[in-house]
Amino acid sequence: MATRPILILPEPILRKVAVPIATIDERVKTLAKDMLETMYDAPGVGLAAPQIGVGERIIVVDPVTEDEEEPRPMVLVNPEVIAASEETKVWEEGCLSIPDYTEDVIRPACVTVAYLDLDGNRREVEADGLLAVVLQHEIDHLNGVLFIDYLSRLKRERVTKRFTKQARQATV
Repeated sequence: MATRPILILPEPILRKVAVPIATIDERVKTLAKDMLETMYDAPGVGLAAPQIGVGERIIVVDPVTEDEEEPRPMVLVNPEVIAASEETKVWEEGCLSIPDYTEDVIRPACVTVAYLDLDGNRREVEADGLLAVVLQHEIDHLNGVLFIDYLSRLKRERVTKRFTKQARQATV
């Protein structure tokens, strides 16, 4: 296992649609382990492959909220939201690829997500609360969507300009 660098806005891969994973092999399993290690090291509660420069449809999540809880890592290959509640919830979101910035985002309160596990079995998970938010947030990453896309145009442009400026200054 290895911790991988997390890409920061405005990295172009963060805006690209990731491709489905055709075969779950050792490479994919190693990628999943690296993603979990990277997520825990950050620390975060979710990570999508594009955030570490891999344009494939795989996410890892572990929305443990209390220090005393045991980790419950989930690896979801080719995840997709197949049902979402009409009821919505406002949640303060942040992102490892947009560090030190949070905003309230409105999302469906409950979702059902279909995915493949690392053995290639089709699974479904029904989620609400933090897990629902994290799943939606990470699946958005696979579609080139960032949580700032749910904000007003003015807020989104401010954040994008700030991170673009930081990226330019880092290369000078």
